[in-house]
Amino acid sequence: MAANNPKLFASSKPHVLVLISTLLLLRGRVITGPRDLLRNLSRVGFNKDLSPSELTEALQQLYVEEPDGTRQLLVPFRNSISKVPIHPTPGALFSSHRPHFPLLPPAAQNKPNVDRAFLRQLLAILRIAFPSYRSPEAGIVLVHSTFLVLRTVLSVGVAKLDGKIVKALVSADGRGFLRGLGLWFLLAIPSTYTNSMIRHFQSLLSLRLRTRLTRYTHDLYLSSDPHLRYYRISGQGGVDGVDQYITSDIASWADSLSGLYGNILKPFLDLTLFTSQLSRTLGARGTALLFLNYYITARILRAVTPAFGRLAAVEARLEGEYRAGVGRVGREAEEVAFYDGGQREREILWRAYLRLIKHVNSIFKIRIAYEWTEDYVIKYLWSAAGYCLISIPILFTRHHSVGVQASPRTTSSEVNNAVADRTENYISSRRLLLSLADAGGRLMYAYKDILELAGLTTRLYALLSSLHNLPPLPTPSPANSSNPRIALDNVDVSIPASGTRDAPLVKALSLSLCEGEHLMITGSNGVGKTAVARVLAGLWAPGNEGEGKVQRPHRGEVFVVPQRAYMVTGSLLDQIIYPHTYPQFARSGRTTEDLMEILEAVHLSYLPTREGGWATRKEWRDVLSGGEKQRMAMARVFYHKPKFAILDECTSAVSSDVEGQMYEHAKSLGITLITISLRPSLAKYHTQLLTLSGEGTGNWTLARIGTAEARMGIDREIGLLQSKLKEVERWERRVKELEVLLGPQDVTPAY
Repeated sequence: MAANNPKLFASSKPHVLVLISTLLLLRGRVITGPRDLLRNLSRVGFNKDLSPSELTEALQQLYVEEPDGTRQLLVPFRNSISKVPIHPTPGALFSSHRPHFPLLPPAAQNKPNVDRAFLRQLLAILRIAFPSYRSPEAGIVLVHSTFLVLRTVLSVGVAKLDGKIVKALVSADGRGFLRGLGLWFLLAIPSTYTNSMIRHFQSLLSLRLRTRLTRYTHDLYLSSDPHLRYYRISGQGGVDGVDQYITSDIASWADSLSGLYGNILKPFLDLTLFTSQLSRTLGARGTALLFLNYYITARILRAVTPAFGRLAAVEARLEGEYRAGVGRVGREAEEVAFYDGGQREREILWRAYLRLIKHVNSIFKIRIAYEWTEDYVIKYLWSAAGYCLISIPILFTRHHSVGVQASPRTTSSEVNNAVADRTENYISSRRLLLSLADAGGRLMYAYKDILELAGLTTRLYALLSSLHNLPPLPTPSPANSSNPRIALDNVDVSIPASGTRDAPLVKALSLSLCEGEHLMITGSNGVGKTAVARVLAGLWAPGNEGEGKVQRPHRGEVFVVPQRAYMVTGSLLDQIIYPHTYPQFARSGRTTEDLMEILEAVHLSYLPTREGGWATRKEWRDVLSGGEKQRMAMARVFYHKPKFAILDECTSAVSSDVEGQMYEHAKSLGITLITISLRPSLAKYHTQLLTLSGEGTGNWTLARIGTAEARMGIDREIGLLQSKLKEVERWERRVKELEVLLGPQDVTPAY
């Protein structure tokens, strides 16, 4: 009989489609489930557990370099090793992206908004996040979109099925009610699975976007010579708190974008399909009023929406300032403890935290009025509009059957069918309207999310544009490989600055050093000694770029040792070979015996025994003393054996006898020394003496040690010391007098 009833066959057609889709979904899980389980079991069975020594070796090695330049990162996991491929970002990709990242004016950074500038910034960042339509991120978006469309289709099916179940109840059709209830439970399987997969792929998309942007930013930020962006971004780039941008802002941007995609596409599909379904019931007038409701709602909410983008950008900046303050206390804990400055630092941190909390509280207060208006419009105004729209086909159509007002010739079954049909239409339309109101609410909420995304996009774009537009340092004139030398010709040494140029610290400096000609730079504090070292090392460009000329070997042949020794995160072996890695050390053919000889040269041979071996990993910044850290920095010089070594007060915490032995050892290795120091005792290890006058004049003198001019300077120092020695007898007499005054006194007690 069903086959002869076209209406019944048409009404059961959606149920058949739901049943087929559910069976296909379950079939895929049933088929692939055991296969995936067997694959996982086979992996577990064939993955050999590594011994602690093998795990330590893998942690020490860190990565395996492939012939194509790809690195397989070794990650210990559950007594085994997982390999994660790391593909370096090619320089050509940075060059192709640079035109899309022009610098932002300062005003645009403080006033993010949803406009053409925001779209241009977002598209520029999306070029990085989605490098091609074949990328994994694009595939995740495609699968995510498929589940979003499926969820909307299932929502329409749920609304129709809801109406049919209620119709069966009104009609007292027990068989139809049980059939509808069975289809309801059957439809719940793909619906719940689809909801779970939507959340899963949203989280997966966020993670992939964060990983892609983080790798790109790391490669751009931690660039090597001649860019050195990590060194110059705060000064010349004008960007502070880069750690906040990389660790927090990228993650927030990825979460915001991945969530916004679902919050826009799904409601938009709901609005389209639900409106299409309702138009069949509401008619032309009801559909027109429905679109009028959309327009009025959008205008009201747009008028009352605050500048969430600007508020989000300010919140991220204040969060970065508070985070930087906490990090500063951690880095400078010892110095703060010496001054007992805990209370003062607490006041500084608390002030930064209060600024953040005050801003967050202001956002909460602004949201009260906005969310009150939004909830009123979306929940209650839309619900009232929905009831009015449902009533249109009943109250305003010319020909309609009231159902309960039956004529004498109307049978009771016809009356019941009319009531049931009307109830079915009402329930289906009401569910669709409720879903429509929910979709409209999420679209209105999405506008607020877009404003917050605009603020995060502006911050992230500001970082990337500043990194892209940092010009590379000028390439020095190449030195002759057979006779390497460092030479400055009429170079002004000035502090690099963006926009302003101050008077040079040193004017028109000219010098030339070949191998074996050791230079000592001296002068009072603040005259620019370290600034000269930075120019020699290539960290600073000449202040008179274009006029002054710098000639030096490539960076691998010039090694700089600062006064504050840097201890890298890693093992004891890593401290000596830095910046080399363990694979480079293994390829060099050197052994730990060679490293022990280096430690003996710097009087640190006891460290491997004291600290537990070469593979011991500690926070070496806190473990080693100041003198040990400076001697470890000298050990790096002896390991790398550069042509030139620039030593910037790097032995100030080392005793004079050990200092002299290290200088002699460096010279025996053929290392040409450029020393910045105020110790006259180091002059004997050098052949030239550069003295900076200071006092804002920028004057300097260069003399060869051992000449009449240098001897005259030494004679003056000897005369000064001799004049002080003449006062020794008087000082000794005064010391004896003070000892008598401070000695025990014979006090006779009074009776």
